[in-house]
Amino acid sequence: MNPFFRSFSLITGLAQTMILALVLTGCSGSGTVAPSDTTQYRQNMDETNYAATYDEKSIINAASDFLGGGSEAIAKVIEKAFQDLGRPNGYIIGTEISGALIVGVRYGDGTLSHKIEGDSRVYWKGPSVGFDVGANGSRVFALVYNLHDVEELYTRFPAVEGSAYFIGGVGMNYQQREDIIIAPIRVGVGLRLGVNLGYMHLTKKRSWLPF
Repeated sequence: MNPFFRSFSLITGLAQTMILALVLTGCSGSGTVAPSDTTQYRQNMDETNYAATYDEKSIINAASDFLGGGSEAIAKVIEKAFQDLGRPNGYIIGTEISGALIVGVRYGDGTLSHKIEGDSRVYWKGPSVGFDVGANGSRVFALVYNLHDVEELYTRFPAVEGSAYFIGGVGMNYQQREDIIIAPIRVGVGLRLGVNLGYMHLTKKRSWLPF
């Protein structure tokens, strides 16, 4: 084998191994579920809590306007999130690019709208594992729960095992770090084919390192 290709293969293999290890490490706590007996959970379920949370209708309208087609499916996915978690106190609107050949990467940027603290710019990245080949770009609308200080958003959020939900070309899953839960919603080409594991690492500034 040509020495260049041998070296390239070794470097690629090492990079994939490192990313895979980081993915599995990031997912090591992914068996968490939404709390059902806490004060903040009861507040999320309180339909009169307009001061600190967003209502279902306004979220459905915002998501449908941003994501485009499939409004009925988008509404059903959001209804599922409200049934599971109640009313969010933030949401993220943004775009992302991603691609994978067994091991891949995902980069995104957008705006966080927080019910109390207002709007702020946010970036995210992270490795993923899947059986899909190629790259895609998509819009992302993410619900954010139990975020009482925006500074707490800038960390890794492992995927919650078994939380993926799909209907009519619209997909959603839950990513959780302690009590904070993010529910990204993707449509069309934003849905990754295959089984994807990983985490979202949200940051204040853009970084191209996928971990």
